Amino acid sequence: MGDRLSERSRHILEAIIEDYIATAEPVGSRTITRRHGISLSPATVRNVMADLEEMGLLVSPHTSAGRVPTEKAYRLYVDSLLEVRGIAPEERDMIGRQCNIAGRDVGSVLKETSRMLSCLSRYTGVVVAPRFTTNMFRQIEFVKLGGRRVLAILVSRSGVVQNKIIESDEEMGTDDLVRMANYLNDLLAGLTIAEVRNRIREEMLTEKARYDAMLARALRLSEQTFAGGEGGDASGLFIEGQANILSQPEFSDIDRMREVFHAFEEKGQLLELLDRCVNAEGVQIFIGSETHLHQMSGMSLITSTYMTGRDTVGVLGVIGPTRMGYGKVIPIVDYTAKLVSRLLEME
Repeated sequence: MGDRLSERSRHILEAIIEDYIATAEPVGSRTITRRHGISLSPATVRNVMADLEEMGLLVSPHTSAGRVPTEKAYRLYVDSLLEVRGIAPEERDMIGRQCNIAGRDVGSVLKETSRMLSCLSRYTGVVVAPRFTTNMFRQIEFVKLGGRRVLAILVSRSGVVQNKIIESDEEMGTDDLVRMANYLNDLLAGLTIAEVRNRIREEMLTEKARYDAMLARALRLSEQTFAGGEGGDASGLFIEGQANILSQPEFSDIDRMREVFHAFEEKGQLLELLDRCVNAEGVQIFIGSETHLHQMSGMSLITSTYMTGRDTVGVLGVIGPTRMGYGKVIPIVDYTAKLVSRLLEME
């Protein structure tokens, strides 16, 4: 599409998009000639705008003589017209301060990251925690609670912690629980959580486990610890700044407000959308209907993946109106993802 536009048409389309992003008001030909120093008459600009409308890049609201960009125009703008600026030093400093991981668990850092993304972009920040089953196993610990009840503490290499209370088939002492944990930590080192389950099942079938009572008990405890937890988990989705979307003029209508609230309440659907970005490299941009979520019509999503160790991946990003400042938000999302990756790798 961009190749079919003349340089003049590209310049005028870019000016219209940037004006509409800034003002949320339909853009007229006189506005273009005054603000952008285009040495063309308003009549000539109107002719170009009419051509752009025929191409499906602009629409004319009934109440205005001006034009507004379509989703197709935003896609062209992002793919071939936009010059992404570098991240500002003050933004870099803020991201560094807010994403400081020292002394905090991973969940707190990711929640704070979503809040920071919202604050910097003035839209809505979203962060998806890594799926626990794709994390690398670091260690397991058993704590005696009383009777046959045991607290299993499972830690991934990325620092994510899961606690689970399990019931053993017989009462065990603290020393036995420590020996079992040591055995399992050696057995399961270097595996993902998902691979751990298969390894435990395989080990339970070996002769060694059949004839060593301690090993058999350790494997039974670990089997209970790792049971369940498959699939997506909306509790691993952090959303901050939803009200920022509602402050945008295009969402002031009460029906649109309801749709936006519904989009954020349906975390499962939003999580599915974000999961589509997990295996993609670099920054991903979904504009309007490209999200395939009816409630997100009129909204765009910019995401990037972050790494936690060598193998596990999460997603973070910003949701805003299709009229969002792409040139500002893209570098913020990109830089934040890279910084979070570096910080988590150091843990």
